[in-house]
Amino acid sequence: MTGPVLLTGGSGFLGSHIADRLAASGAEVRALVRGTSDVRHLSSLPGVTLVRGALDDFASLEAALRGVRGVVHAAGLIKARRPADFARVNVEGTASLLAACRSAGVARFVHVSSLAARGPSPDGRPRPSGAPPAPVTVYGWSKLAAEELVRGAARDLCAVVIRPPVVHGPRDRETFVFYRAVQLGVLPLTGPADQVLSMVYATDCADACVRALDAAVPSGSAFDVEDGHPETFSTIVGHIESAMGKRVRLRLPIPRPALWLAAAAVEGLGRIARRPVMLTRDKVNELRAPNWVCDGSAARAALGWTPDVTFAEGSRRAVAWYREAGWLNA
Repeated sequence: MTGPVLLTGGSGFLGSHIADRLAASGAEVRALVRGTSDVRHLSSLPGVTLVRGALDDFASLEAALRGVRGVVHAAGLIKARRPADFARVNVEGTASLLAACRSAGVARFVHVSSLAARGPSPDGRPRPSGAPPAPVTVYGWSKLAAEELVRGAARDLCAVVIRPPVVHGPRDRETFVFYRAVQLGVLPLTGPADQVLSMVYATDCADACVRALDAAVPSGSAFDVEDGHPETFSTIVGHIESAMGKRVRLRLPIPRPALWLAAAAVEGLGRIARRPVMLTRDKVNELRAPNWVCDGSAARAALGWTPDVTFAEGSRRAVAWYREAGWLNA
C-alpha cells in the first residue's frame, strides 16, 4: 500500500524511533507536532514533513490526514499533572483521532498501547490471553480505554494494537534514571529486586509498529511485543553496571510507606512547579507490583517480526549514546 503515513508522538522517545524506521523504509511521513515539541531529530530525517496540530484540534487532524494511507498513533501521556489529564489525552485524544481517520477514509491504524493496560502478573509468567485486564494505575486504565476505542473502530478501518512492556534504548529518559544511579553509585530500590520484567529495545518495538501497518492480520488484533529474555530488576542493574564499567556501592531498599510519602512530596513539588512528575502515589502501585511480563510469540508469527536486541546489548548501546550525547560522563 502506498501513500503518506501520519505519525503522532514522533517527538517522543519511542515515536522518534518509529520515525527512524519509517524514514529508513522510504515512506513519506507526516509527523504531527505541537508548537512546543522538540523537533530537532524529526527535522533531520529524510522524507519527514512536520505538520502542526494536536489531538484536541480536530481541524488540524483533518488537514493532516488528507491523502494519508495509514496512521501510527504513538502520542500519549506517561506522566501528568492531574489524573484527569491521562483521560483527556490518552482516551479523548485517541477518540478524536479515530473520528478524523473515519472522516478522511484512512485505511490502516496502528495504536501504540502499553502492558500497563493488561496489568501485572502475580507469578512471573505472562497473563493468559483470555484473562481480563487488570490495570493498577490511572495511566493503565487510560491505555485500556484507548485500546477499547480502537477495537470499536475496527469495523471502519484496519486497526492493530501494539502493546510493549518496558521500552529502552538511546534517547530514553525514563530508564536513564537507572544509568544515572549506577554512575552515582547509589541505587534506591523502589520495587522487589526479584521483580520480573519483560523488555523490548526501541528499534525492535518500532519495527513491530511499522510492520503492523501492512500486516495481513484481522482488524482489532492486539500484539504484545518483547525481546524473549525477561529480566529481574537485579539482572537489569547488573547489565547496566557491566555496560558502564561501574558498580553500585549502596543499594537502598525503600519500604512502601516511605515510597508513598516520597511520591506525595514529589506530587506536591510538581503542583508548585506546574509540571508533570513520574513518581506519584498512583505510580507506586506499578512499582510495587510483583511482575510485568508478556509473550511476543503472536507478534513474531503474525507480523513476521524478530526482535534483535536483548537488554544486555541494548544497555551497551544506550551507554554509548548517553555518553556521546553528554548525558553520562565517560
